[in-house]
Amino acid sequence: MRLFRLLRIFIIARRFGLDQMILDHATNTHIGGWVFHLLPARKFTEPRAVRLRLALESLGPIFVKFGQLLSTRRDLLPLDLADELAKLQDQVPPFPSAQALEVLQSEYGKPATEVFRNFEIVPVASASVAQVHFAELPDGTEVAVKVLRPGIEPVIAHDLALMDGAAFLIERLWREGRRFKPRELVAEYAKHLEDELDMLRETANCSQLRRNFENSPLLQVPQVYWDYCTRKVMVMQRMHGTPVSQIDVLRAQGVDIKALAQAGVEIFFTQIFRDGYFHADMHPGNILVAPNGQYIALDFGIMGTLNDTDKAYLAQNFLAFFRRDYRRVAQAHIDAGWVPADVRVDEFESAIRSVCEPIFARPLKDISFGKTLLRLFQTARRFEMEVQPQLAMLQKTLLNIEGLGRELDPELDLWQTAKPFLERWMSEQIGWRAFLRHATEEAPGWAASLPQLPRLLHQALAARTPREESAYHAELLRQQRWQSRWLGVLSAAVLLLSVLELLSWWWH
Repeated sequence: MRLFRLLRIFIIARRFGLDQMILDHATNTHIGGWVFHLLPARKFTEPRAVRLRLALESLGPIFVKFGQLLSTRRDLLPLDLADELAKLQDQVPPFPSAQALEVLQSEYGKPATEVFRNFEIVPVASASVAQVHFAELPDGTEVAVKVLRPGIEPVIAHDLALMDGAAFLIERLWREGRRFKPRELVAEYAKHLEDELDMLRETANCSQLRRNFENSPLLQVPQVYWDYCTRKVMVMQRMHGTPVSQIDVLRAQGVDIKALAQAGVEIFFTQIFRDGYFHADMHPGNILVAPNGQYIALDFGIMGTLNDTDKAYLAQNFLAFFRRDYRRVAQAHIDAGWVPADVRVDEFESAIRSVCEPIFARPLKDISFGKTLLRLFQTARRFEMEVQPQLAMLQKTLLNIEGLGRELDPELDLWQTAKPFLERWMSEQIGWRAFLRHATEEAPGWAASLPQLPRLLHQALAARTPREESAYHAELLRQQRWQSRWLGVLSAAVLLLSVLELLSWWWH
């Protein structure tokens, strides 16, 4: 079976000239490049990027999803390839409805007709991993039922093994293969697929995002019905809206398109700098617009997370970049630990300046956040920076949001929309609110440690000679008096800050 699949991959690669793409950059021709020389050369009219996209589409949905992942790694992939792979759409024919009913029977232990009041046999959407049917719960609640494609696990395992083998060959034969780290990309892709194969993970993602935007005037997230969710079935609220790409229909409905564009950017930066948790697959096919102008998010299989280090990196870089403080940009990379500490800051600063300064010849509103982040990644790679996967996902999502925002409103000024979020986050990290927050976070640890001090003191004293014990005891008493004074000052400061925070809240 695997041999036939491998043969088919080779035939498709040959049909679209992927073998010549590898041969053009091959270095170890004695290992395998000579095989390609035995085949007649051909000429193609389509660019290499188009041929690569067509080949992945021909190989099937798992390879299509891999191409989508590759399109996010613009720090590694040539831009012509990344741009073309971004056009890949995860659209596959639906599997027979009878199989969907079999999955539901297996998961619930009874027929779908006994679980749902109504179940629509014809699916409304189909992708490589699952498809969606509309239904009604026994109480009449309208829901969307997402069913995992039967038998998809062995197919994915099989294709991943072939991808890993192909990645190994690329590393050995292609001049730049190791720099692209194809085997690491395959491993990253395998992790994403593992998450998507578990509907409970996607259900949890949806539930978390809904909680983050509860009562938000900007974004609706469907409610999940946990009692009906399993590893192979996800049941969520059916959402009614218009695809965001149908701009003329939205205008006819009276939706304010300019406000919609700004709201999309605001939602994105809220996810980044408030929550550190973002929807990482925000292409137009996963976005609806409600009649009241709110966005509706769908498909929660891929989510990204950012820790405080990631958020600090982004905020400091963007703020410093738009202030043309390139030294701060360079220092932020080093402080985050993503560029070796022995890199000379002045050399790194000069490299960033040479890449970024020409951007400012354009109006600020026309500067792309996504492309700015890409330029930073590309420049930092020359100084041995390893781009973090979560930042690559973020950059791809940012490019999607920018493209959507400017399609809705070509005059949208992304910087003016984003700047308040960046400045607010920075103030929360270095101001007195940050001090109070950190003190509150550490308080439980202090409470747990204080009762242990007498026992620890006794153990420390018992391990010393009488003279050492006397000297140590005197020193310990001196330190305790010093710590007591400072603890009193600290307690007073925390109390004062708490009062100020309460008054600030009361006045506003």
